[in-house]
Amino acid sequence: MHLDGVIVEWLLVLVRVIALFVITFLIVPYTVMAERWVCAWIQDRVGPNRTGPFGIMQPWADALKLFLKEDIVPHHVRKVYYVIAPTLVFLPALLTMALMPWGSNLGPMSCVLADIGPGMLVVFAVSAFSVYGIVLAGWASNSKYPFLGGVRSAAQLISYEVCIGLSLVAIFMQTQTLNLTQTVLYQASHGWLVWQQPLAALLFLICMFAETNRAPFDFPEAEQELVSGYNIEYSSLKFGLFFLGEYANMMVASMLLVTLFFGGWSLPFAPFNAPAQVWWVGLAHVAIFIAKTACMLFVYIWVRWTVPRFRYDQLMGLGWKVLFPLALVNILITAVVLGLRGGA
Repeated sequence: MHLDGVIVEWLLVLVRVIALFVITFLIVPYTVMAERWVCAWIQDRVGPNRTGPFGIMQPWADALKLFLKEDIVPHHVRKVYYVIAPTLVFLPALLTMALMPWGSNLGPMSCVLADIGPGMLVVFAVSAFSVYGIVLAGWASNSKYPFLGGVRSAAQLISYEVCIGLSLVAIFMQTQTLNLTQTVLYQASHGWLVWQQPLAALLFLICMFAETNRAPFDFPEAEQELVSGYNIEYSSLKFGLFFLGEYANMMVASMLLVTLFFGGWSLPFAPFNAPAQVWWVGLAHVAIFIAKTACMLFVYIWVRWTVPRFRYDQLMGLGWKVLFPLALVNILITAVVLGLRGGA
């Protein structure tokens, strides 16, 4: 009987791993599709509508095109690192998704693949590896434009990683936990943290654009300045991995914002915010979480097509002269408020 229980447990883990891969590789291509649709809507165009009904097969046509492209490896690159770099960009985002609380549970199966205590620290540790992929791609390409893109990415990450970490210290002070699931449960009983920590939410939102190298902070690519930046020497599936990595990192950042500030899978005043006891409630939790994440992704795309890129000195000045002091002030205010009311 004990052996049967172990087998069932491992089967449930295997199901969750497969589900994570399938969902990721389904959602990420359609995030690219959503960007093209939103861009067309903002620019008053039709958008892609030829491949499949309403253009819904366009992501797979793009993937097939990349797969059939010739994989050109320039003779001047450092080949081993050149091949490793795209994987280092995409893999951290995939690993980080394993820590996301998509819901409470679906019957006997938890919706969190790895529900560990210091989940937030692990998320930051793993997600920071993606910048190594960008820096390595720039250096391994052995060309000036990719190298400049890699250096820019490293400087940008250092500037905004500090701010995003400090913006979350106030969350940890209030919830008294680093566990992502416990943070969601705290918000289910105490209300969303976006209303209690609005400055921290704003700081996190701004920093998340910089962390994922998205406009108006897309300096590692900066087509007008660096001719596509760090990935200019890549083609075929290697280029596709960079593309997938960018949108997968957008998904992770959106999931983190939803989890930490917008209640995760909970809803205000909803009667089923507690951990699910029946499967359909767990399914509703997953649907709520995905819907919230989609809203955050829409904000990502909306900002890209409406806000112009900052100058590089403005990027660094915003990070160190504005966001960093505001994050420290927010920690001080949180400490004072918690002290006056006797703790969390």
